[in-house]
Amino acid sequence: MPDWDLLLTDARIATMRAGAPDYGEINDGALAITDGSIAWLGPATELPKGTAVESNSVAGRWLTPALIDCHTHLVFGGDRAAEFEQRLRGASYEEIARAGGGIMSTVRATRAASADELYAAALPRINALAAEGVATVEIKSGYGLDIENELKMLIVARRLGEASGVNVRTTLLAAHTVPPEFDNAVDDYIDLVCDELLPQVVEHGLADAVDAYCESIAFSAPQVAKLFHKAADLGLPVKLHADQLSDGGGAELAAFFNALSADHLEYTSAAGVRAMAKSRAVAVLLPGAFLTLGETRVPPIAELREAGVPVAVATDCNPGTSPICSLRNAMMLASRLFRLTPEECLAGTTREAARALGVFADRGTLEVGKRADIAVWDISHPRELAYWIGTPQLADLLIGGHTTRP
Repeated sequence: MPDWDLLLTDARIATMRAGAPDYGEINDGALAITDGSIAWLGPATELPKGTAVESNSVAGRWLTPALIDCHTHLVFGGDRAAEFEQRLRGASYEEIARAGGGIMSTVRATRAASADELYAAALPRINALAAEGVATVEIKSGYGLDIENELKMLIVARRLGEASGVNVRTTLLAAHTVPPEFDNAVDDYIDLVCDELLPQVVEHGLADAVDAYCESIAFSAPQVAKLFHKAADLGLPVKLHADQLSDGGGAELAAFFNALSADHLEYTSAAGVRAMAKSRAVAVLLPGAFLTLGETRVPPIAELREAGVPVAVATDCNPGTSPICSLRNAMMLASRLFRLTPEECLAGTTREAARALGVFADRGTLEVGKRADIAVWDISHPRELAYWIGTPQLADLLIGGHTTRP
């Protein structure tokens, strides 16, 4: 019997292993795949003798871990281009939200849409991500805000993964904003999520994590804490939209609950950074929202680096604050707006993004035993992935060892 299912030769490999210098680079390398996992990789001169069902030269192209978009809202109804125009005319995000726009306008459109309509609208988005080398995508709910429609969103998200071949991780974000029917009873809504919605989500296996929006226009720290305690009781890890518009202690709250990640973080304090460093929560930076909202306060990048907090980068693809369905563009923005290095950008969309989803054990780096989720690039060096804007450079994408391109 052959030793391997697939052998890739004549490759330059960026393993992105933690602690490895220069992208974990292997020149003139080879990589063998068996049963959807990496069976061997290293310099071609050290390749053990063996046979493969299929052997392909990649002709000097670069192999990297397939990209991971660890924060998206891909499933939604309608769009908010009109609000984009309002913001350009001077309205703030808070003003639009308090006037009934913002998230609530998307909630109305999402509730009105059928599951098939949501699926049809979202499929091109997930396919667009895959066309740029993305093999794993996190998709949040949060535009249903009642039991029926939150479940509908999560079911559609799972269906998108089945149809596209992309691995979808789903996150319950019912605590995204307060639905109108609970406008004067926020605590009652949190009780509904904790006592009725969460148990159903767990029973049907529809979510891999629980998220919340901790902000003055959304939910308070005590309300989020109640939700997170319930999630922990039901065995679900948590994530948090934290400190985007103000320092509400979100980073500290995420750290207290050993969250997988705290996301946004523009207003995170030094105490918040220290708390995240102790808990090993990943800082997920979302430059698309920063750009779209015209923010000027940059997340505490230097402090996060100094404290050793893992930093991920994601699209935050959503109709209101980050209408960006390109992880490559998110990398570009992270380098320009936040001054992340190209290597930090690639680590942030592979290794650290995997940590932010709790899947680092089997993806995010190219190492023996991990899933063969591999992007093959027509580039001269991986630094180009954060350098070029709008240039298609993906030659092939392997998900679980199988090519996804004709």
